[in-house]
Amino acid sequence: MLKHLQSLKKLLDEKVKLYNQPGFIEKDPVIIPHRYSKKQDIEIAGLFAAVLAWGNRTSIINNCSRLMEWMDNSPHDFILNHKDTELKKMLSFAHRTFNATDLLYFIYFLHYHYSSYNSLEDAFVPGKSYKENTVEQALIYFHNFFFSIEHPERTRKHISTPARKSACKRINMYLRWMVRRDNNGVDFGIWKKISPKQLVCPLDVHVARVAHRLELIDNERSNWANALHLTYQLRELNPEDPAVYDYALFGLGMAERF
Repeated sequence: MLKHLQSLKKLLDEKVKLYNQPGFIEKDPVIIPHRYSKKQDIEIAGLFAAVLAWGNRTSIINNCSRLMEWMDNSPHDFILNHKDTELKKMLSFAHRTFNATDLLYFIYFLHYHYSSYNSLEDAFVPGKSYKENTVEQALIYFHNFFFSIEHPERTRKHISTPARKSACKRINMYLRWMVRRDNNGVDFGIWKKISPKQLVCPLDVHVARVAHRLELIDNERSNWANALHLTYQLRELNPEDPAVYDYALFGLGMAERF
């Protein structure tokens, strides 16, 4: 390992210890799926929390909490068994550019999916295992599958895909929640087809700024190429679990304004 990376690993490992712990959960959208123990409830609550993770974190958590309350805090049961009349209360929902039209399609898709599959993991990996180097193909598959039934065109902007060069920050964060496995109490590790070493580090403008300052990427652009490049660099520090450094980079960017 290069000397620069060795010193960087020490710094980032220290920041991981600081942020990858239960205290991190309280003001982060990941608190929403942590309210549940049933696998499917965690998946559904996590998907909404990740997709809505845009803007003020208090607003994100409040809007997700309201949505879960509308689903009687049993999202899987609601998705499968709701009546059309129960959707009327959803018509007032809005978070940034995510509105009732988008919400109703998400509910429609999830009902379609869970009517045939036991886990949302199958929407990313249709087979028994996933052999690719990164989750790129899983993200592309999910995007295509998500919009494989009749849908509002406007909702496409809420599920990103590497095929459009997007960094796919929120979906990569969602996969981190579902896939990463440790005993620190933040990520769930309930999906087994994808391994932690295949994850791509979530990249947004804050993480890109920090990564550039640490010389992990060549510029501050938040796109798929930089998400991959950053992940490959982080694999030098931890080949089996590169996305663990999302905590360090996020903490440096948001909490410490590095």
